[in-house]
Amino acid sequence: MKNWIARLLGGAGEPAPTPAPAPEPAAAPGAAAAATAHSASGAEDPAGLPFWRWLCDAPTASAASQAETPAAAGLVLDELARLARAPGDAADLVPRVPEVIPRLLRSLRQEGVSGAELARQVTQDAVLVAEVIREANGPLYRQAKPVRTVDAAILVLGQNGLRMLLARVAFRPVMGVASGRVARTAAPRLWQHSERCARACALLAPRLGADPFEGYLAGLMIDVGLVVALRLLDRLEASTGGPGPDPALLDTLAPGARRLSARIALHWELPPPIAAAILQAGHEDEPATPLAQALAQADRLARLRLLFDHGVLAADAAPLAGLDAHAAQVFERLAPDPA
Repeated sequence: MKNWIARLLGGAGEPAPTPAPAPEPAAAPGAAAAATAHSASGAEDPAGLPFWRWLCDAPTASAASQAETPAAAGLVLDELARLARAPGDAADLVPRVPEVIPRLLRSLRQEGVSGAELARQVTQDAVLVAEVIREANGPLYRQAKPVRTVDAAILVLGQNGLRMLLARVAFRPVMGVASGRVARTAAPRLWQHSERCARACALLAPRLGADPFEGYLAGLMIDVGLVVALRLLDRLEASTGGPGPDPALLDTLAPGARRLSARIALHWELPPPIAAAILQAGHEDEPATPLAQALAQADRLARLRLLFDHGVLAADAAPLAGLDAHAAQVFERLAPDPA
């Protein structure tokens, strides 16, 4: 990373040796192609450029920012591509997800874990106690009476629901807000998207024949590469006064960020189908696995839900009116928790 910053500042340091690339989960366009592959449909589809505008809280980019966008895109895409070849180098930009995630995956293969044992583990962490009880009382489970104990909450959630909750708690710091202006603006909203995408993917997965917990993890992972891109933009801005939050720039960076998300998923030892789904969900012209189909639908529904909740999209807008019955049900279940 120091060498990259040196290049941004015009330094001539020796390039760091590049590790041999790990096996690719699927093909994806290179950085140069991604930089120029700005989809025309993104400007019309509410889930495209309007979503990036909402994420940046920037309806339009300034003329100066627009002039700087191509150079910034090239620099950041090059670095995203390098990190995709060596995802361990991204550790200073996005911390590794806690060991709890692989441990949860291993627990899926275990039978006979009692509710009492799960409750014992949860009560060792006060944050988890609050999260478990809050989740059990949330709109997803629609309990007639308030749930007040950990044991009762675990009965409501079930083991799979508990695993999803723990995964969300583990991912939240990974998606945490950085100190730079770009990430400070976009990261909180990006986490809202990740959380809703995960929830939607878990709900959509069974009908498509995919595993709901893998769907949940894929939804949480989908934006990790974009978090890296935001933090790279912060470093670029600090080093060179580069562009701030720019919707068109994020739209250009999205394919490279998606590819990095997939590579980090493999680096974190998540199941390979998750990495493949992240890549395939970003390429509508390629055959997609059931998990990739669920993830693509979940990504779109999460974007539409956020635009609707924040008043960008009207209830009678064509993208919402055109949802089929099942997608409409999932859309409703993505509503924010009542205050």
